[in-house]
Amino acid sequence: MSAAMADRPRRIVIVGGVAAGMSAAARARRLDEHAEIVVLERGAHVSFANCGLPYYVGGEIEDQSSLLVQTPATLRAALDLDVRVHHDVIALDAATRSVTVRGPEGDEQLAYDALVLAPGAVAVRPPLPGLDSPRVSTLRTVEDAVRLRERIEAGAEASARRAVVLGAGFIGVEAAEALRRQGLEVELVELAPHVLPPLEAEIAAPVAAELRRLGIRGRAGIAAESVEHHEDHDTVVLADGTRLEADIILLSAGVRPDTAAFEAAGVACERGAILVDEHGRTNLPDVYAAGDAVLSVDAVTGLRRPVALAGPANRAGRGIADHILRPDSARPLPAPVGTAIVRVGELTAALTGANSAALSAAGIETDTLHLHPTQHAGYFPGAAQMALVVHIRRGDGLLLGAQAVGREGVDKRIDVLATAIRAGLTAADLIDLDLAYSPVYGSAKDPVNLAGMVGVNVLDGTLALWYAQDWDRLRAEALILDVRSAAEYAVGHLPGTLHIPHTELRDRLDEVHDAAAGRPVRALCGSGVRSHIAHRLLTQSGFDSASLSGGMLTARAVLGEGVLAH
Repeated sequence: MSAAMADRPRRIVIVGGVAAGMSAAARARRLDEHAEIVVLERGAHVSFANCGLPYYVGGEIEDQSSLLVQTPATLRAALDLDVRVHHDVIALDAATRSVTVRGPEGDEQLAYDALVLAPGAVAVRPPLPGLDSPRVSTLRTVEDAVRLRERIEAGAEASARRAVVLGAGFIGVEAAEALRRQGLEVELVELAPHVLPPLEAEIAAPVAAELRRLGIRGRAGIAAESVEHHEDHDTVVLADGTRLEADIILLSAGVRPDTAAFEAAGVACERGAILVDEHGRTNLPDVYAAGDAVLSVDAVTGLRRPVALAGPANRAGRGIADHILRPDSARPLPAPVGTAIVRVGELTAALTGANSAALSAAGIETDTLHLHPTQHAGYFPGAAQMALVVHIRRGDGLLLGAQAVGREGVDKRIDVLATAIRAGLTAADLIDLDLAYSPVYGSAKDPVNLAGMVGVNVLDGTLALWYAQDWDRLRAEALILDVRSAAEYAVGHLPGTLHIPHTELRDRLDEVHDAAAGRPVRALCGSGVRSHIAHRLLTQSGFDSASLSGGMLTARAVLGEGVLAH
């Protein structure tokens, strides 16, 4: 045996399977055929499709076995891994380099040369009276999904008919749609002001509308206060006194890192999440950590937060195995960008990078761009608008975050923008991206290119923006000029606006001058294209002008239909 091989860890113990743990185990085996690799999994399944659970509940994934990616037997056969399910690590002793494992045969001590902690996270259970009801479930494991589907598919007299989902994050929304797909009446309750709280309000609004179209009743900005248990059903009581009867209550109020045993052993944590360095190392010698239990440094804001996403977990597990077995050549683990996507009915919503709340918390000055391009050439049949929000850093245009919602093409644009964020590109760089074009798939000016063009216009002063969130203040301080057509204006407009179609504006500047009476002019149109034309005319005619970012399409999403005059 070479000296180099003798220096490698001989027993690598991995706590937890699924994404981070199994990626670390598989990579370690590919790098070292001779290492002893032990994976300890508390549950019954070490490698399963966690993200597929809602689709099994909804019946789109028909067979439970489809959720099982690997089993202990297949992992032993393919990679010679010692995978032990139903083995719970209850203690860690860094001094003796060992863990205490509680398994079917009792407790045992297991020594390690390198230890990888991938315990994941557990569902948050708010202190609500009655939450211990047997009708309350989570959706974190295969067993959870199987129980839910069995309850739905029970005999006519015993089957569930009404469901209340507490929490409208990604899993909550997916679960609500799955339950509705199975024919249940579904109420979706969210404490935050809107569904999918990481999304900007203007991106979340179409999602909420799609949920309503699906027949899911959403209640945002309100808390659940208690669960009342009855013989044949439960009742969820909300803070406003609303009572929701339920046969199933799905708790989806978020997750917390499952780290208590390791924090007690001296693993440094913050808010319950494990602190690691750029190679996944904890503060204890030869102890690493990855996945949902780890506190990550946000790639955009630099703030530390847990990132409970499968992609970063898989990559971190792989990178940790590299550092354990090839420390001199291992690359640092990348800070997560936080790219995520969800299907809701006929819509897709996705995000990458930081949202406006995170950027504000980090003190980063930004410009926000709202666009409503079609997913492919407008003249090709089936063209449909998407809503795209892009945040760039004020001054240099560095790309900071993006979100989109639409029927098609959202995933493609978000993935391009996620790549651009990772590469440190600016708005100007987006203009130069050479993206695939055919009328069937896109436009000669792709939505990503258009975002760059709008961003550069803002940066160099060609375009000044105002935002729907500021309408209440601006209506008293400025002349709001609507440059849409007469037909569009009649369907709905912001009260108190002056209406002049953009094609007539050059001949009616005197009307604008008189109505403004020295005040700034804030122009708007349907999506921001015509108001940009109007803005350039007004600016070059001596007016203090700005264009509404995203136009009335964004204003409707932000302000709601109730503010419009007809």
